Amino acid sequence: MFGGRSRAGWCTAARLFAAAGVLMACSFSGAGQQQQQHRPMDVPNPTQNTTEPERTRLILKDGTYQLVLSYTVVGNVVHYRSAEREGQEEDIPLALVDLPATEQWKKDHEPGAREAQESQPPVLSPELAKEEAARAALTPEIAPNLHLPEEDSVLALDTYRDTPELVPMPQSSSDLNKETAHAVQKGVINPASAPHRITDIPRERADVQLHVPDPVFYVRVNGGNPDDAVYTGGGTFTVDTHGASGRATPSGGDPNNSYVIERVDVRQDARIVDSLRIALLGTGRTQRDIVETRAEILPGGHWMKLTPLQPLDFGEYALIEVLGPNAVNLDVWDFGVHSDAPENIEAIHPEAKRAPTLEPRRP
Repeated sequence: MFGGRSRAGWCTAARLFAAAGVLMACSFSGAGQQQQQHRPMDVPNPTQNTTEPERTRLILKDGTYQLVLSYTVVGNVVHYRSAEREGQEEDIPLALVDLPATEQWKKDHEPGAREAQESQPPVLSPELAKEEAARAALTPEIAPNLHLPEEDSVLALDTYRDTPELVPMPQSSSDLNKETAHAVQKGVINPASAPHRITDIPRERADVQLHVPDPVFYVRVNGGNPDDAVYTGGGTFTVDTHGASGRATPSGGDPNNSYVIERVDVRQDARIVDSLRIALLGTGRTQRDIVETRAEILPGGHWMKLTPLQPLDFGEYALIEVLGPNAVNLDVWDFGVHSDAPENIEAIHPEAKRAPTLEPRRP
């Protein structure tokens, strides 16, 4: 006996305390290891993909849908991985699936789709949309950020240093405002006469000098018919200057007229425009130094686009309006084609649209 307890009792108690200490040590050790593994400053493994698979809807024709991770169409069956059943692969007949609605839902919910829809301008009413289209037809865009103007009648689409630009073309013999008017001095045609000199253009070089062999011309027309989308001029004729008469239109020409390009004869202090013959397209022979054009009325019926049917060599030219089988306009639009010419002073350059901005209102 020692202190009221036997020696055997003390030994048993000592063993129990020792066992408890071992258990506590193991518990603290495990907790330390667990805390060390989940420290908040640990950097995640970059090779571990923690992003969840993107979900989409497989829309059925009865109006319901299945949440899926992916789907493919194999014959008459749609094979998909179910998002509700942890990626389990399942099949459904294609006849039960509304595939267009499924594709549209996926497109509408792609990343950035909502932002793109919000950035689009609001849809106008049919009446306002029609009015806006009519206004746009007055100054159509014929190259990126390059529009036909409101104040000119005839322009050439040129390219200077890899940049498209519009060049206003004045008429050679008009007393009207050369930047806005479309003058007509009618020359009567006598088919029996031989080709001869019909008009002279002062000076040896035109003020307008284009830089490319394939320019395109735009002519404002009066009361154009947009249904007449494409037509070409033709008919064999010869020009005579007897009985010339004059008139003028302040804005544009007749959409039923056709146009040809003639390479003029350059002499001392003048350029000579000779009479011409135009064979029907695909038949007969075309006259030397005459380039026919393909005419197209732009949507809205306000402008006619003239495209030469062959490239233009370097030299001096005149754009001639054919008024009908018995008449031609003696007031021509003169120009030259020289790649080394300086830029035209009055050329119209592309102008990017400015983003709308809010300005503070004055009190």
